[in-house]
Amino acid sequence: MVGRLLDSMTLGRKAQRLLTLITLLVLAACTSREVIVEGSFPTPLVDPVPVSVGVLFTQEFKEHELVDDATGRGEVSWRVSTGTAQVEFWSTLFPAFFQNVVFIESYEDLQTYDVDAVLIPKVADVQYAIPLYTNVKVYEIWMRYNLALVEPEQIIDEENASISLENMQPFAEWPLTAYGKTPTAFMQSDIDAVNLAAVMALRDAGANFITSFLRVPGVMDWIKNPEEAQ
Repeated sequence: MVGRLLDSMTLGRKAQRLLTLITLLVLAACTSREVIVEGSFPTPLVDPVPVSVGVLFTQEFKEHELVDDATGRGEVSWRVSTGTAQVEFWSTLFPAFFQNVVFIESYEDLQTYDVDAVLIPKVADVQYAIPLYTNVKVYEIWMRYNLALVEPEQIIDEENASISLENMQPFAEWPLTAYGKTPTAFMQSDIDAVNLAAVMALRDAGANFITSFLRVPGVMDWIKNPEEAQ
């Protein structure tokens, strides 16, 4: 009788340990990381393009985030919020790159400010690669943008006194790619590594924008005659 009782207690402790182990494994599989991208973005030294540009950051752009729910794969899930950093970065680059920049926030801004065109950036895709089975914290991030230049009249909805992008027809539209990775494996945490990779990707996007903008079809014609963009 005593022997059976001891066996029962032993089995109970084993079951508890097994249950604890399973719980830890489930929790590990469901672990998530959240990154709000932050970084420093120096002002580029360039000769400004002699045009006046309105810049429109959509709400989707301002709130952009990469969400990867990896619980089904038994991996760490990620939520990487890039929106604030996107706005900060491009708000630094555009005023340095163009002679005059107005940030368009409302229908009233379009009515008030005289700009040659409105530039609308959009994050089309973000992908990342992580080291799954090593302690080497080298992360990679790829970003793809779609950028559009449109005449202000194209996005004015007079009837509703609002901005509408539904039927706009840009006179210049082009993709822009960017890539970033952590330059060192000796980061304090996974979150720091992902943050730095995102910052490097943004800086790469800026460099690509500066070097490719004047080669975009339709851009040079617009710069020579901004009042007659087609």
